[in-house]
Amino acid sequence: MQKLLATSALIGFTTLPFSVAFAAAEPDTTEKNSGHVRAASSSKVSTSEPSMMGSTAPTDQGPEKVEVKGARHRQVGGGLMVKEDAPKSRSTVTAEYIEKQAAGLNPMQLIEMLPGVNTTSTDPMGLSGGHVTMRGLTESQIGFTLEGFPINDIGSYAVYPQEIVDPENLRTINVEQGSADLDSPHISATGGAVNMYLMNPKDHLGGKIVGSYGNYNARRIFGRLDTGYIGHTNVKGFVSFSDAAEQSWRGPGGQNKLHGETKWVSAWGKGNVMSFSLVGNQSTGVLFPTTYMDTWQQKGIHNSYASKWDPKNPSSNYYQLHRNPFTNIYASAPSTFTLTDNLTLTETPYFWYGNGNGGGAYSENLTSQQYGEQKVTGSIGPYNASNTKSLILYNPSNTQTYRPGAVTKLSLHTGINRLTVGYWFEYSKQRQTAPFSLIDNETGQPNDLLGGGPNMVYSNGVTAQYRDTLTQTRIHTMFIVDSLSLLNNRLTLEAGLKYAVVNRDGQNNLPNTSTGPYIKGSWQQPLPAVSIRYKINDENQIFASSTTNFRIPMNTSLYDSGTYSTTLHGYSTQANANMKPEISISEEFGWRYQGPTIMSSVSYFHYNFTNRLYQQTITTDSGYTYTRSINGGNSHADGVDMEIGTRPILYHLRPYFSAEYINARTDSNIAAGGSSDFVFSKGKFAPQTPKYQLGFNLDYDDGHFFGGYSLKYVAKQYSTFVNDQHIPGYLTMNINAGYRFKDWGIMKSPTLRLNLRNITDRHYLGFVNGTAANALATTGMYGSKIKGGSTTYSIAAPFMVMGSASVDF
Repeated sequence: MQKLLATSALIGFTTLPFSVAFAAAEPDTTEKNSGHVRAASSSKVSTSEPSMMGSTAPTDQGPEKVEVKGARHRQVGGGLMVKEDAPKSRSTVTAEYIEKQAAGLNPMQLIEMLPGVNTTSTDPMGLSGGHVTMRGLTESQIGFTLEGFPINDIGSYAVYPQEIVDPENLRTINVEQGSADLDSPHISATGGAVNMYLMNPKDHLGGKIVGSYGNYNARRIFGRLDTGYIGHTNVKGFVSFSDAAEQSWRGPGGQNKLHGETKWVSAWGKGNVMSFSLVGNQSTGVLFPTTYMDTWQQKGIHNSYASKWDPKNPSSNYYQLHRNPFTNIYASAPSTFTLTDNLTLTETPYFWYGNGNGGGAYSENLTSQQYGEQKVTGSIGPYNASNTKSLILYNPSNTQTYRPGAVTKLSLHTGINRLTVGYWFEYSKQRQTAPFSLIDNETGQPNDLLGGGPNMVYSNGVTAQYRDTLTQTRIHTMFIVDSLSLLNNRLTLEAGLKYAVVNRDGQNNLPNTSTGPYIKGSWQQPLPAVSIRYKINDENQIFASSTTNFRIPMNTSLYDSGTYSTTLHGYSTQANANMKPEISISEEFGWRYQGPTIMSSVSYFHYNFTNRLYQQTITTDSGYTYTRSINGGNSHADGVDMEIGTRPILYHLRPYFSAEYINARTDSNIAAGGSSDFVFSKGKFAPQTPKYQLGFNLDYDDGHFFGGYSLKYVAKQYSTFVNDQHIPGYLTMNINAGYRFKDWGIMKSPTLRLNLRNITDRHYLGFVNGTAANALATTGMYGSKIKGGSTTYSIAAPFMVMGSASVDF
């Protein structure tokens, strides 16, 4: 089971960003003009029309805000709110807030204060990843983009935030709590979107250096060089690198990460832009094991892998066998062309590659192996059934992904009307294997972290694999949106339709699988959306929207994998290839007040889910455990999000407050694990959903000294459909303080900063990794006795202190 959990946590880990044309088009507006005019200055895109697409969409980001002198430390709530015109719920984190947080935090950690957002990190620096839910929906239901490029894994839709971006290069992070934009390149965003945007290269030669050190021997260095405009051309760019490492806060080993980013922009004429971005990430860390509830109650945080290797008594629990190597390399070349005064073409091709795994090991009996229904013997290197019965073997869950795609969009502006048509195409190949390979008997380390070298071979000549699949996914998505602006732009009406066609071809090389060696999946779905926004006056506006989104089943639902049980006549992960896509229909109604000192937003939301998709752990009467994807039936939710923040008030203080209340209910009785019966889950509170969330941030900044205090409360979260097990609610608090010195020669704004996270060192379970029908024994709808199931949880990061020194030049 531990192997299964490690595998499922790392399936399809690779994620890659790219830069999009309109975002790349904007010159940096925070610098003073040097006296010469560049063509890039004419490439700005109007932001007068709020839209579910267009200027507010992830593939059509508007210009950077001009930063007037003296306004640097006047953003609302310390950089947690901006002036917003979107006809739906949306919250934004800006660079001012980001630069005051602990160095190197991943994007999930940076949005933790926003309404509806519940984030959990498994280590202080976020180098081992984390989890997020919004309105009770997990990251596999939330569409993540960086400059418009899809971050979610193409197979499992998981998000690994440590891979995405260095925070020093981020301009903003937009959180859309209810729905993704129509032109968002996602096949899984039934629960909203998170859109990240990079800073543009600066106009002049310069750069930034940041060095940090903290507890658990955490250390990080970041460097960025901006070329400015090169010669008399319109080309400018930046190159940045970071190197981060820390020791594991529980258990042996540690995490490390080497990350590089570069972005180049050339703009000419009126709105013509070409951009190139290249991002690379390489990391190797030790995984943190998840925990069961009874294990948590017995061991608490002292649940980790073994720190020592005994050659005379080897154990598959040794930490060197549970490392997490992965490499990502990705590139894009977006272009925007102004064809006429009223017609704009955006073309964004991208390609990325990823390769890595989640580690793992097994004790294998070479004299008795199961190759599907067939019993065979095994051999590896000098070891075989005649000289060795049992042997510890390394068994990583490898995923290798190739993923090219492109988003094409044509926009026609005719007076008060804007018509956009577009097409998104992507073709991906994802190869997922789990070979058995040798371990150095003296050190306990695998000979090859990717499972290369001598592999175990069955007596029938087949290489032993825990899983062995190839998934090819083809996506064809057409969209059209028409936006009408009336009453001098006080009233905006919009309607659009996305039509998605997704085809999957799967190949499973394991024998005796329930679906056979070749599997095909095909899904077609129309996704309409409408919205309205009305400005009552310059400070007040109301909005309403209704959208439809979908998520096709994960590619893992196509395949049997894991160990084969002759008792069960099946594998430890079982396919469920005929599931329908998950459909969500969401409605929102909201009001915003955006005054000169105070900004606030309140929105009511309702969503209905059909064919809700879950991963379920099932324990049979004979004690055999397996997992499968299931259709959890229907569910619905009603709730309210709100946020309020101010510009500097008394003593340079800028408070910010966010809150959410949600009543989420399951509308169906769920099939019980290992039984043909159903549990009484209809009407129960939905799993993985906190009923209440509260966030508070207080920022102080006088231009030199700055400081902040934040807290977040998250209510309890159920892990079962019958609500008989949950993780308790928790409250965490963070503090930051720092000082900016005056410029000294070429050194601009030398800064010292101290960050304290989880200051009470609270130990808590932060995330429900999976769901079960029931945790305690119960009686089903048809009178069957149903055994209790189990699920796993992530242990949240402890107290962290980190000091940083930075300087611009």
